[in-house]
Amino acid sequence: MTEQAEVGLGSPFERVFVGAVAVATALVLAYLAVQGPLVRGVISYRTAPGIVGQLMGQDAVNLALMAPLLLAAGVLLLLRRPLARYLLIATPLFLIYYALSYTVGWEWGSPAYTGNTERWFFLYLFVLVAALLFLLYGLAVFPKDVESSFKKTGLAVYSAAFALFLAVFAAMWAKEVLEVIGTGTSRGYDIAPAAFWMVRTIDLGFSVPLGFITLYLLWVRPNKAYPVICLFYGFFFTQIAAVLAMGWTMLIEKDPTFLWRDLAVFHVLAAVIAFGFFYVRRNYKIAASG
Repeated sequence: MTEQAEVGLGSPFERVFVGAVAVATALVLAYLAVQGPLVRGVISYRTAPGIVGQLMGQDAVNLALMAPLLLAAGVLLLLRRPLARYLLIATPLFLIYYALSYTVGWEWGSPAYTGNTERWFFLYLFVLVAALLFLLYGLAVFPKDVESSFKKTGLAVYSAAFALFLAVFAAMWAKEVLEVIGTGTSRGYDIAPAAFWMVRTIDLGFSVPLGFITLYLLWVRPNKAYPVICLFYGFFFTQIAAVLAMGWTMLIEKDPTFLWRDLAVFHVLAAVIAFGFFYVRRNYKIAASG
């Protein structure tokens, strides 16, 4: 048995290649964050100037959380450390969301806005391709020989709390979509309709369903679905960090689309997700060979 097989990191080529891509992605995210409105302001986005706070929040998370996370994952992979799998699995869904938002989520067709984000298109594209690589590699090498020890009472309480706040979050976005359908506009819609539809589509069609699927898997396939559950929780954890950062910068920058209601719901969701992450991890036992 090879050393790579023993630590479960795939073939030497896979380990080194993915590790190098992770380091490169960390550098790309840091570069884009520094070039954005948080630091240098070189990148100009095609959207309303009043919502720049959201962009600053995203830059802060990329610079302080995602870039270090990917850098650590890449270095640990190159050093053959199994911990790399747990860091890497937290990143791909967040990166896919980020890359799509920053390529198709702007007001490209509006003559009211100008910008230069197309100059960085291939960097965003690199992030998207890297995310797909991390997704496939992470699921392939993640520990599968696991045993869960969830007690039904505790899992039921957690599931109810998580489902409740997922439903509240979904209802907030669905209400705004219905407002647009009924009246032609909603909060923030007039200044950034493309961003409005991008966020509501991904959250209602991707983020929220992932939450309910996670709860389902915890009940019916807790052992077999361990890699997928960790993938989902990695996304929830990183994405809620970005949402909170954007919410607070929206408040500070006096973003016209800011609502205390949204920030309060997101803080409760963050608490539920953080508790769930440690709760789920504590109830799994991984075999020594995993």
